[in-house]
Amino acid sequence: MTWLEVDNLWVKFPTRNGIFEAVRGISFSLGEERLGIVGESGAGKSMTGRAILQLIRKPGQVSANHISLDGDDLLKMSKQEIRKIRGQRISMVMQDPKFSLNPVMTVGEQMMESYMLLGKKSRSEVRNKVVEALEAVAIRDPSRVFNAYPHELSGGMGQRVMIAMMLIPDPDILIADEPTSALDVSVQMQVLGILDKLVQERGMGLIFISHDLSLVSSFCDRVLIMYAGRIVEVCVADKLHEATHPYTRGLLKSLPRLDTPQERLAVLTRDPEWARAESVSGVK
Repeated sequence: MTWLEVDNLWVKFPTRNGIFEAVRGISFSLGEERLGIVGESGAGKSMTGRAILQLIRKPGQVSANHISLDGDDLLKMSKQEIRKIRGQRISMVMQDPKFSLNPVMTVGEQMMESYMLLGKKSRSEVRNKVVEALEAVAIRDPSRVFNAYPHELSGGMGQRVMIAMMLIPDPDILIADEPTSALDVSVQMQVLGILDKLVQERGMGLIFISHDLSLVSSFCDRVLIMYAGRIVEVCVADKLHEATHPYTRGLLKSLPRLDTPQERLAVLTRDPEWARAESVSGVK
C-alpha cells in the first residue's frame, strides 16, 4: 500500500546571486515501511520533509507535479485543509527537542494542548492519555516527566517526548529528522527500538532522515541517497554495501570500520557531474 507519492519535487530560494535550488526534481513513494533518506549536510534531506508538510516559509518556493497522500494532492489544498493533514495524518519529529519544545511550558501542558486540538475531552481524560503516550515511548516515570520543563530533561528523554507528542493523533506517516543525531549509542538504540515498534504495531510509514549510513542500513527497508538536492541512488537498505554510485561508494569508504581498520580514511572526491545529473526515481 502506498501512503505517499512525491513526483518531481523542487524547493527553491531566491538569493542575491540568483535562485538556489535546495531540492531538485526528486520523486519517491512511501508505503508501510521505513524509508531512509541519507546524505551530507546541505543535501536537501530536511527540506524534503518540510516541503511535504508545506513548512517552507516564503520567499522559499515549493513545486511538484504532485505530492499525493492517498490520492489527494497536498499542494492543491487550502491552508485550513493542510492543517488537518499536518500533525494529524503526517507528523514530523524535528532534529533537536531543545528547539522544538516550548521552554516556558511543562511537558504535560504541551502534550495536553496537542490532545485538546483533536476534540472536546475533559482535562482528566487528556492527562491520562498523555501519561499513556509517555509510557508508550519507554519513559519510566511519566508522572514526573509530565510536570517537568524541557530543560530538566536529557537529550534522549526530550527526543522521546517529541516522538510521543507527534504520535498523539495516530498519524499514517511519521517524518523523523535526525532523531538520534545528538544521542549517545545506548539511548540511540532505545529510540530506534521505539520507532521500529511503533511502525510495526501501528502500520505507519516512516521517513527516517539521517547522515549515518551504517545506522540507516541496519534500521530501514529502503534508502534514498541524496547529493546536492538530487536522489543519486536508491538501494535496499541491507544491500547498501552493494551500492554502485561513486558518491555512495565514497561515503561508505569514508566510514571507520572496526573489522577492517585503516591508518587513513578515504577522502570523498566529488564530481560536478553528480549535481547536474537527473535525479533517480525512488518510486516503487
